[in-house]
Amino acid sequence: MGCHVSVLMPAYNEADNLVEVIPATVAALEELGQPWEILVVDDGSTDGTRGVMAQLRTNQVRYVRLRRNSGKSEALRMGFDHVDGQYIVLMDADGQDDPAAIAPLLTALDGGLDLVTGRRAVRNDRFIKRNTSKIYNGVTAKVTGVPGRDFNSGLKAMRRELADTLEMYGELHRYIPVLAVWNGFQVGELDVEHRERLHGSSKFGKARFWRGFLDLVTVKFLTTYTARPFHLFGGVGFVIGFLGTLLLGWMGVSKLLGHEIGTRPALQLGVLLVVVAVQMVSLGLLGELMVNLRRRRQLDSTADGDLLR
Repeated sequence: MGCHVSVLMPAYNEADNLVEVIPATVAALEELGQPWEILVVDDGSTDGTRGVMAQLRTNQVRYVRLRRNSGKSEALRMGFDHVDGQYIVLMDADGQDDPAAIAPLLTALDGGLDLVTGRRAVRNDRFIKRNTSKIYNGVTAKVTGVPGRDFNSGLKAMRRELADTLEMYGELHRYIPVLAVWNGFQVGELDVEHRERLHGSSKFGKARFWRGFLDLVTVKFLTTYTARPFHLFGGVGFVIGFLGTLLLGWMGVSKLLGHEIGTRPALQLGVLLVVVAVQMVSLGLLGELMVNLRRRRQLDSTADGDLLR
Protein backbone atom coordinates (compact mmCIF):
# COMPACT_ATOMS: atom_id res chain seq x y z
CA MET A 1 0.00 0.00 0.00
CA GLY A 2 1.37 3.40 -0.95
CA CYS A 3 2.42 6.00 1.56
CA HIS A 4 -0.07 8.80 2.20
CA VAL A 5 2.19 11.37 3.92
CA SER A 6 5.93 11.80 3.54
CA VAL A 7 7.82 14.13 5.86
CA LEU A 8 11.01 15.33 4.18
CA MET A 9 13.52 16.67 6.68
CA PRO A 10 16.86 18.10 5.44
CA ALA A 11 19.46 18.20 8.20
CA TYR A 12 22.93 19.69 8.54
CA ASN A 13 24.71 19.16 11.86
CA GLU A 14 21.44 18.67 13.78
CA ALA A 15 22.27 15.41 15.59
CA ASP A 16 21.23 16.69 19.03
CA ASN A 17 17.95 18.02 17.65
CA LEU A 18 17.05 14.91 15.65
CA VAL A 19 17.01 12.85 18.85
CA GLU A 20 13.98 14.91 19.96
CA VAL A 21 12.45 15.97 16.66
CA ILE A 22 12.07 12.51 15.12
CA PRO A 23 10.06 10.95 18.02
CA ALA A 24 7.84 14.05 18.24
CA THR A 25 7.17 13.91 14.50
CA VAL A 26 6.44 10.18 14.64
CA ALA A 27 3.89 10.79 17.40
CA ALA A 28 2.17 13.52 15.34
CA LEU A 29 2.03 11.30 12.25
CA GLU A 30 0.63 8.34 14.19
CA GLU A 31 -2.36 10.49 15.14
CA LEU A 32 -3.23 10.99 11.46
CA GLY A 33 -4.30 7.38 11.05
CA GLN A 34 -2.75 7.25 7.58
CA PRO A 35 0.34 5.49 6.17
CA TRP A 36 3.36 7.73 6.63
CA GLU A 37 7.12 7.93 6.33
CA ILE A 38 9.92 10.26 7.42
CA LEU A 39 12.97 10.80 5.26
CA VAL A 40 15.96 12.59 6.77
CA VAL A 41 18.40 13.90 4.16
CA ASP A 42 21.78 14.45 5.78
CA ASP A 43 23.41 17.35 3.96
CA GLY A 44 27.00 16.28 4.63
CA SER A 45 26.86 16.62 8.43
CA THR A 46 30.05 16.27 10.46
CA ASP A 47 28.54 16.07 13.96
CA GLY A 48 27.56 12.43 14.27
CA THR A 49 24.18 12.63 12.54
CA ARG A 50 24.86 9.28 10.85
CA GLY A 51 25.26 7.53 14.20
CA VAL A 52 22.12 9.14 15.62
CA MET A 53 20.06 8.13 12.62
CA ALA A 54 21.40 4.57 12.81
CA GLN A 55 19.58 4.34 16.14
CA LEU A 56 16.43 6.14 15.01
CA ARG A 57 15.94 4.36 11.68
CA THR A 58 12.92 2.09 11.23
CA ASN A 59 10.91 0.86 8.27
CA GLN A 60 9.10 4.19 8.29
CA VAL A 61 11.96 6.47 9.35
CA ARG A 62 14.49 6.46 6.54
CA TYR A 63 17.84 8.16 6.07
CA VAL A 64 19.96 9.18 3.07
CA ARG A 65 23.21 11.10 3.15
CA LEU A 66 24.98 13.51 0.81
CA ARG A 67 28.74 13.05 0.83
CA ARG A 68 29.35 16.78 1.27
CA ASN A 69 27.40 19.85 2.27
CA SER A 70 25.56 20.87 -0.92
CA GLY A 71 22.86 23.17 0.42
CA LYS A 72 19.20 22.83 1.27
CA SER A 73 17.97 22.91 -2.33
CA GLU A 74 20.12 19.93 -3.28
CA ALA A 75 18.98 18.06 -0.15
CA LEU A 76 15.34 18.67 -1.11
CA ARG A 77 15.99 17.61 -4.68
CA MET A 78 17.35 14.29 -3.48
CA GLY A 79 14.51 13.95 -1.00
CA PHE A 80 11.84 14.46 -3.65
CA ASP A 81 13.38 11.58 -5.59
CA HIS A 82 13.19 9.23 -2.59
CA VAL A 83 9.80 9.93 -0.96
CA ASP A 84 6.63 8.16 -2.03
CA GLY A 85 3.81 10.05 -0.32
CA GLN A 86 0.74 11.52 -1.96
CA TYR A 87 1.36 14.53 0.28
CA ILE A 88 4.85 15.79 1.09
CA VAL A 89 5.60 17.84 4.21
CA LEU A 90 8.85 19.78 4.45
CA MET A 91 10.22 20.33 7.96
CA ASP A 92 13.48 21.70 9.33
CA ALA A 93 15.40 19.48 11.71
CA ASP A 94 16.26 22.18 14.27
CA GLY A 95 13.08 21.73 16.32
CA GLN A 96 11.62 25.14 15.52
CA ASP A 97 8.82 23.62 13.43
CA ASP A 98 6.00 22.14 15.51
CA PRO A 99 5.02 18.62 14.32
CA ALA A 100 1.49 19.32 15.58
CA ALA A 101 1.13 21.71 12.61
CA ILE A 102 1.28 18.82 10.12
CA ALA A 103 -2.40 17.95 10.50
CA PRO A 104 -3.71 21.52 9.89
CA LEU A 105 -1.41 21.87 6.88
CA LEU A 106 -2.77 18.66 5.35
CA THR A 107 -6.33 19.82 6.04
CA ALA A 108 -5.56 22.98 4.07
CA LEU A 109 -4.45 20.81 1.14
CA ASP A 110 -7.69 18.85 1.34
CA GLY A 111 -9.47 22.21 1.14
CA GLY A 112 -8.18 22.77 -2.39
CA LEU A 113 -4.68 24.19 -2.09
CA ASP A 114 -1.71 22.52 -3.77
CA LEU A 115 0.87 24.09 -1.46
CA VAL A 116 0.46 25.58 1.99
CA THR A 117 3.27 27.34 3.84
CA GLY A 118 3.44 27.43 7.62
CA ARG A 119 3.55 31.17 8.27
CA ARG A 120 5.53 31.92 11.43
CA ALA A 121 3.24 34.48 13.06
CA VAL A 122 5.58 35.01 16.03
CA ARG A 123 9.20 34.19 15.22
CA ASN A 124 11.70 32.97 17.78
CA ASP A 125 14.82 34.09 15.95
CA ARG A 126 17.54 36.66 16.37
CA PHE A 127 16.69 40.30 15.66
CA ILE A 128 18.79 40.50 12.49
CA LYS A 129 17.33 37.28 11.07
CA ARG A 130 13.75 38.40 11.74
CA ASN A 131 14.23 41.77 10.08
CA THR A 132 16.20 40.57 7.07
CA SER A 133 13.42 38.03 6.50
CA LYS A 134 10.82 40.80 6.55
CA ILE A 135 12.77 42.68 3.89
CA TYR A 136 13.25 39.52 1.84
CA ASN A 137 9.57 38.56 2.01
CA GLY A 138 8.41 42.04 1.09
CA VAL A 139 10.77 42.32 -1.89
CA THR A 140 9.90 38.81 -3.09
CA ALA A 141 6.16 39.51 -3.02
CA LYS A 142 6.65 42.84 -4.81
CA VAL A 143 8.99 41.53 -7.52
CA THR A 144 7.18 38.26 -8.27
CA GLY A 145 3.59 39.38 -7.71
CA VAL A 146 2.94 36.28 -5.58
CA PRO A 147 1.17 37.15 -2.31
CA GLY A 148 2.86 35.88 0.80
CA ARG A 149 4.47 36.94 4.05
CA ASP A 150 6.74 33.99 4.81
CA PHE A 151 8.12 32.48 1.61
CA ASN A 152 11.19 31.05 3.33
CA SER A 153 9.43 29.11 6.07
CA GLY A 154 10.87 25.61 6.20
CA LEU A 155 7.47 24.15 7.12
CA LYS A 156 5.42 23.44 3.99
CA ALA A 157 2.97 20.83 2.76
CA MET A 158 2.38 20.09 -0.91
CA ARG A 159 0.84 17.61 -3.26
CA ARG A 160 3.04 15.07 -5.01
CA GLU A 161 2.28 16.45 -8.47
CA LEU A 162 3.55 19.88 -7.43
CA ALA A 163 6.78 18.45 -6.02
CA ASP A 164 7.40 16.67 -9.32
CA THR A 165 7.49 20.04 -11.14
CA LEU A 166 10.10 21.67 -8.90
CA GLU A 167 13.69 22.12 -10.06
CA MET A 168 15.81 22.60 -6.94
CA TYR A 169 19.29 24.14 -7.10
CA GLY A 170 21.12 27.13 -5.65
CA GLU A 171 18.81 28.88 -3.17
CA LEU A 172 15.60 28.12 -5.04
CA HIS A 173 14.10 26.37 -2.02
CA ARG A 174 13.33 29.90 -0.81
CA TYR A 175 11.04 30.41 -3.79
CA ILE A 176 8.97 27.22 -3.83
CA PRO A 177 5.66 29.18 -3.60
CA VAL A 178 6.72 31.38 -6.53
CA LEU A 179 7.70 28.39 -8.67
CA ALA A 180 4.43 26.67 -7.74
CA VAL A 181 2.33 29.65 -8.87
CA TRP A 182 4.33 29.85 -12.10
CA ASN A 183 3.49 26.18 -12.76
CA GLY A 184 -0.23 26.89 -12.28
CA PHE A 185 -0.77 25.60 -8.74
CA GLN A 186 -2.80 27.16 -5.93
CA VAL A 187 -0.78 28.27 -2.90
CA GLY A 188 -1.59 29.70 0.52
CA GLU A 189 -0.28 30.25 4.02
CA LEU A 190 -1.41 29.11 7.46
CA ASP A 191 -0.29 30.52 10.80
CA VAL A 192 1.77 28.02 12.80
CA GLU A 193 3.74 28.07 16.03
CA HIS A 194 7.43 28.82 15.68
CA ARG A 195 9.52 27.56 18.57
CA GLU A 196 13.02 28.31 19.78
CA ARG A 197 15.82 26.19 18.39
CA LEU A 198 16.36 23.16 20.63
CA HIS A 199 20.14 22.87 20.37
CA GLY A 200 23.00 24.36 18.38
CA SER A 201 23.08 27.55 16.37
CA SER A 202 21.41 28.82 13.21
CA LYS A 203 23.06 28.18 9.84
CA PHE A 204 21.86 31.60 8.63
CA GLY A 205 24.64 33.94 7.48
CA LYS A 206 25.19 37.10 5.46
CA ALA A 207 26.26 35.12 2.40
CA ARG A 208 22.93 33.24 2.33
CA PHE A 209 21.05 36.54 2.50
CA TRP A 210 22.75 37.96 -0.58
CA ARG A 211 22.65 34.66 -2.47
CA GLY A 212 18.92 34.60 -1.87
CA PHE A 213 18.44 38.00 -3.48
CA LEU A 214 20.60 37.00 -6.46
CA ASP A 215 18.44 33.92 -6.93
CA LEU A 216 15.38 36.20 -6.79
CA VAL A 217 16.66 37.69 -10.06
CA THR A 218 16.99 34.14 -11.42
CA VAL A 219 13.44 33.28 -10.39
CA LYS A 220 12.05 36.49 -11.87
CA PHE A 221 13.77 35.72 -15.17
CA LEU A 222 12.62 32.07 -15.20
CA THR A 223 9.01 32.89 -14.38
CA THR A 224 8.65 35.99 -16.57
CA TYR A 225 11.03 35.93 -19.51
CA THR A 226 11.77 32.27 -20.26
CA ALA A 227 9.21 32.21 -23.08
CA ARG A 228 9.92 35.77 -24.28
CA PRO A 229 13.59 36.68 -23.74
CA PHE A 230 13.45 39.49 -26.31
CA HIS A 231 11.14 41.44 -24.00
CA LEU A 232 13.99 41.63 -21.48
CA PHE A 233 17.12 41.88 -23.60
CA GLY A 234 15.47 43.82 -26.41
CA GLY A 235 13.86 46.23 -23.97
CA VAL A 236 17.15 46.93 -22.22
CA GLY A 237 18.87 47.24 -25.60
CA PHE A 238 16.39 49.81 -26.90
CA VAL A 239 16.71 51.93 -23.75
CA ILE A 240 20.51 51.87 -23.90
CA GLY A 241 20.45 52.52 -27.63
CA PHE A 242 18.13 55.51 -27.16
CA LEU A 243 20.52 57.05 -24.64
CA GLY A 244 23.49 56.40 -26.92
CA THR A 245 21.66 57.95 -29.87
CA LEU A 246 20.90 61.07 -27.83
CA LEU A 247 24.57 61.45 -26.92
CA LEU A 248 25.71 60.94 -30.52
CA GLY A 249 23.09 63.41 -31.72
CA TRP A 250 24.37 65.95 -29.22
CA MET A 251 27.93 65.38 -30.46
CA GLY A 252 26.77 65.75 -34.06
CA VAL A 253 25.19 69.12 -33.34
CA SER A 254 28.34 70.21 -31.50
CA LYS A 255 30.45 69.20 -34.52
CA LEU A 256 28.23 71.25 -36.85
CA LEU A 257 28.65 74.23 -34.57
CA GLY A 258 32.42 73.96 -34.97
CA HIS A 259 33.33 72.36 -31.65
CA GLU A 260 36.04 69.69 -31.34
CA ILE A 261 34.44 66.40 -30.28
CA GLY A 262 37.20 63.86 -30.95
CA THR A 263 38.32 63.74 -27.33
CA ARG A 264 34.92 64.27 -25.73
CA PRO A 265 33.93 61.48 -23.25
CA ALA A 266 30.31 61.88 -24.38
CA LEU A 267 31.26 60.71 -27.89
CA GLN A 268 33.00 57.60 -26.55
CA LEU A 269 30.10 56.84 -24.21
CA GLY A 270 27.56 57.29 -27.01
CA VAL A 271 29.41 54.87 -29.29
CA LEU A 272 29.74 52.35 -26.43
CA LEU A 273 26.03 52.51 -25.59
CA VAL A 274 25.00 51.98 -29.20
CA VAL A 275 27.35 48.98 -29.56
CA VAL A 276 26.04 47.45 -26.33
CA ALA A 277 22.46 48.10 -27.48
CA VAL A 278 23.07 46.20 -30.71
CA GLN A 279 24.53 43.30 -28.71
CA MET A 280 21.55 43.22 -26.31
CA VAL A 281 19.02 43.26 -29.15
CA SER A 282 20.96 40.50 -30.94
CA LEU A 283 21.06 38.44 -27.75
CA GLY A 284 17.31 38.83 -27.35
CA LEU A 285 16.68 37.71 -30.94
CA LEU A 286 18.94 34.67 -30.45
CA GLY A 287 17.00 33.85 -27.29
CA GLU A 288 13.71 34.05 -29.20
CA LEU A 289 15.17 31.77 -31.88
CA MET A 290 16.15 29.19 -29.25
CA VAL A 291 12.67 29.31 -27.67
CA ASN A 292 11.08 28.88 -31.09
CA LEU A 293 13.29 25.89 -31.95
CA ARG A 294 12.53 24.28 -28.57
CA ARG A 295 8.79 24.67 -29.15
CA ARG A 296 9.08 23.17 -32.63
CA ARG A 297 10.91 20.14 -31.22
CA GLN A 298 8.20 19.71 -28.58
CA LEU A 299 5.48 19.92 -31.23
CA ASP A 300 7.32 17.42 -33.44
CA SER A 301 7.70 15.03 -30.49
CA THR A 302 3.98 15.31 -29.72
CA ALA A 303 3.08 14.73 -33.35
CA ASP A 304 5.33 11.66 -33.53
CA GLY A 305 3.71 10.30 -30.37
CA ASP A 306 0.24 10.75 -31.85
CA LEU A 307 1.28 8.92 -35.02
CA LEU A 308 2.69 6.01 -32.99
CA ARG A 309 -0.61 5.63 -31.12
